[in-house]
Amino acid sequence: MKLILPIEVAAEIEPHLPSDTKVVLVDSDGKLDGDASDAEIYLSWFLLKLPVLQSVLASAPNLRWHHAPNAGVNHFLTPSYLERDLILTNGAGVHAIPIAEFVIAYILSHAKQLLELKALQTERRWQRGLAIQELTDVTVLIIGAGGIGQAIAARAKAFGTRIIGSRRQPQPLANFDQVVGADEWRSHLGEADYVVIATPLTAETKGLIDEDVLRSLPAHAYLINIARGAIVDEPALIKALTEGWIAGAALDTVINEPLTPESPLWTVPNLFITPHCSGHSPKVKQRSIELFIDNFHRYITGQPLRNVVDQQAGY
Repeated sequence: MKLILPIEVAAEIEPHLPSDTKVVLVDSDGKLDGDASDAEIYLSWFLLKLPVLQSVLASAPNLRWHHAPNAGVNHFLTPSYLERDLILTNGAGVHAIPIAEFVIAYILSHAKQLLELKALQTERRWQRGLAIQELTDVTVLIIGAGGIGQAIAARAKAFGTRIIGSRRQPQPLANFDQVVGADEWRSHLGEADYVVIATPLTAETKGLIDEDVLRSLPAHAYLINIARGAIVDEPALIKALTEGWIAGAALDTVINEPLTPESPLWTVPNLFITPHCSGHSPKVKQRSIELFIDNFHRYITGQPLRNVVDQQAGY
């Protein structure tokens, strides 16, 4: 059996492979160090560009399984990719802990007025009386109660919050006070103090957070997006924050990344922007390697693979 492995992690994976396994290395530009025409498995790595993916696939006509370390794989699912009828697995779960911690950081930053307090320190001003809040009994609406959403709920619940989640097939989940269907969350917007977007980007979720949603939120609500930028209608959000429909927002992802210096998002009031870094952690690499190795042994022994992507659904 032959595998295509990224040079970034090949040395850490190869000791766990059977002795008769052959490996072709690929760099970030898609350059292969050998013949991949008979390769059966391809592990891609983070920040994979679509032209590089297409080049590797063209070099491996007998490929059967592609594992991507990303949780979001919607950008891979082009018509030509779908035509290959590959098994696609993803890295769902490996980023859940750091992303969930980042969400809690956003919530606490807003509730405790940390940015304002830091600005006062910079100005050497001793000012009390800021509208500092606690989290007990606030309502957190998590749109997308999958692995990341559940990790967020587990941490938010420790603060005494009320948590509502949404998912395509609702079912009771630990740490959620209520789980509703894919579109039922709209009826709970008026109750939400914090709205966290943790749903995959699909045709159904593109532009999901639009003007109607933002106008339905209470004036004190705070929006957090750690999913994909295109889920939020950015002009509508700019309008909502500029005109004060909601209290603020935190975006770890935007439609066009990297965000250009000319983007109006930089100067929108009460908007906290971070550079798509909520999933960063030294432990993510090791979790990603362990997931692939486990799936590889499942693959060669005929067991069901973890994290198989429904390519029609997009996740």
